[in-house]
Amino acid sequence: MADLWSRFRALLPSSPVLVGTVTTLHGNGTCTVTMPGGGTVRVVGESVAAGKKAFIKDGIVQGEAPNLPYYELEV
Repeated sequence: MADLWSRFRALLPSSPVLVGTVTTLHGNGTCTVTMPGGGTVRVVGESVAAGKKAFIKDGIVQGEAPNLPYYELEV
């Protein structure tokens, strides 16, 4: 049986996977990503070229994302 802390952690949601456009590669293992809402974030990883979309999870580039259209609707 898992300890109490492990059981509690299993109840919490995992981090979301975000998609953003890589704008700058810094050359030190990090890059700047622009999110769809216009905000920017500096993340770890340089595996995606500037101008391409990337999957981001926990501040780390997970890989290249497909260049699909983005729509935002309010209800």
